[in-house]
Amino acid sequence: MSNIPSVNLSHFLSKDETLKRNFVKKIGKAYEEIGFVSLKGHFLSQNSTDNLYTQIKKFFDLPQKTKNKYEFEGFKGQRGYTSFGKEHAKGKKEGDLKEFWHFGQYLEKDSKDFNYPKNIIIDEFSEFNKAGHDTYKALEKTGIYVLRAIALFLNLDEYHFDKYVINGNSILRPIHYPPIKEEPKKAVRAAAHGDINLITLLMGAHGKGLQVKNNQDQWIDAIASKDEIVINVGDMLSRYTNNKLKSTIHRVVNPPKEYWNKSRYSIPFFLHPVGSMNLNVLENCIDQKNPKKYKDITAQDFLINRLIDIGVMKKE
Repeated sequence: MSNIPSVNLSHFLSKDETLKRNFVKKIGKAYEEIGFVSLKGHFLSQNSTDNLYTQIKKFFDLPQKTKNKYEFEGFKGQRGYTSFGKEHAKGKKEGDLKEFWHFGQYLEKDSKDFNYPKNIIIDEFSEFNKAGHDTYKALEKTGIYVLRAIALFLNLDEYHFDKYVINGNSILRPIHYPPIKEEPKKAVRAAAHGDINLITLLMGAHGKGLQVKNNQDQWIDAIASKDEIVINVGDMLSRYTNNKLKSTIHRVVNPPKEYWNKSRYSIPFFLHPVGSMNLNVLENCIDQKNPKKYKDITAQDFLINRLIDIGVMKKE
């Protein structure tokens, strides 16, 4: 992957302290410099990946009328289906050329502390719901270990983020970018943006298109090997660290015209904390050269503000 460092999570999980320290340094340096890494040694199996892609293709191939019955307004739109062109990047009016589905947190039945919308069970394919659950759990587990490495890099307790992300408001989002049928008017599959959350884990996408802006202000292609997932810093973690860790601008561009007739599929996992987490800038990320850049805010308020900005939630 051009200009994006590759790391192996098995080094962090190793009993070899040197391997673990080197992993922490390497991933921390990458997140300071470009905000993206490709990761081997994660917990997502190839079988789970293949199964979910099979299931989401079947869902997005359903008639529009069938898909529409799984679409909801407001915060409930954090579960189920979102139709084509509804979401746009912050600051853009043109809707992105995509439709998507949301799987959310799977809470234990006796958990009363979280008021999340329930996951939507579709009637058409029984495997769809199980495939989403299995992938969600594997990526959530991977993300928790990555945050433990980040905590050590920031000179925090290794388990600093656990209390915020276990039962957090994380989202697994299978995306379908349909074939392009006519010349888009200023719209792209996903306009340049930073992610809202702490970190994003992207399993291997079906088709090129993801690009990352590097420190030279150049757009570079980001395509993981089959055994890798791509993990980037989101805006929540960037502001929490006073921009020490970089939330890098990225986009999904339209393909060359000869490939317009092909769909593209992508499945990011947006790792969010619980809404009550304070995103107040960490004290050890503030000094005379780097004064505090952000006002205090909770993760919930930050999330709602951004959902309004990108058009998926209306201002009350």
